[in-house]
Amino acid sequence: MADQRTYGSGLIRDVELLEVLARPEAAAGLGVSRIAELAGRDKAQVSRALATLADAGLVSRDEDTKAYRPGWRLFALATNSMESQLAHVSGPYLRKVVAGLNETTHLCVLRGSHVLTLHSELATHAFRGIGWEGTSVDPYNTSAGRALMSEWDREAITRWWDQFPPERSTPPRATAIPVGVESVPAPMTLELFLERVSDVRKYGYASVDEEFEAGLVGVSAPVYGFRGDIVAAFNVSAPKQRLGAHLRAAGEFTRSIADQLSLTLGAPMRKRGEFKPA
Repeated sequence: MADQRTYGSGLIRDVELLEVLARPEAAAGLGVSRIAELAGRDKAQVSRALATLADAGLVSRDEDTKAYRPGWRLFALATNSMESQLAHVSGPYLRKVVAGLNETTHLCVLRGSHVLTLHSELATHAFRGIGWEGTSVDPYNTSAGRALMSEWDREAITRWWDQFPPERSTPPRATAIPVGVESVPAPMTLELFLERVSDVRKYGYASVDEEFEAGLVGVSAPVYGFRGDIVAAFNVSAPKQRLGAHLRAAGEFTRSIADQLSLTLGAPMRKRGEFKPA
């Protein structure tokens, strides 16, 4: 039986327009005439199709310039798809970290003002491993937050800080301070946060020592995508009595496995300590 699909089907022709808007030339938006020219289609037809796509949220139209760009729903679909793929592809690499450290390991992303756990691989003792997938935490006192923002420049971090100021002047305490734990970390400030982020650029990983929770330490390393930008972070958290004396080794090991995933994702080769602002 002959293939009933035709090149002129409505869906395929709409996808053509989305592909035009994905070109570098369209970064600042394109008018209907230019879109029609690039797609090789009638301007009136393109205008009607774009209006329908705009109603669906797949493209957006600037009321001042009349230029079209990819819409919010298209970005939402792409983000969900990318994160689902990340969670799937990261599994073997997370298990490598678990095998090397025997600690539960998480894949984290930055969502607005919070760090979200997409996927976890449990260690044999499963410390804090259950129930963390889909959980969001503040980034200010977490190693994952610092790793995820480690390529932002000072201006970008300052803008983000102003938009999402810390809700508390002191780090969160999910549990009572254990017996023998006397250190209470200083309140997080913008300058201190900038200093912590700069350490990630220097060493390739972030570490926290009882900053997020009393008696808890952790390390995180960034994961890079094919564009060379940070798309996720590996995070390992454990009781200080178990991991505290090995934080540096744990950070370097986690970074090495995160780098392996980065290469799998097509990330360009990077030099440790190299800083390329996003």
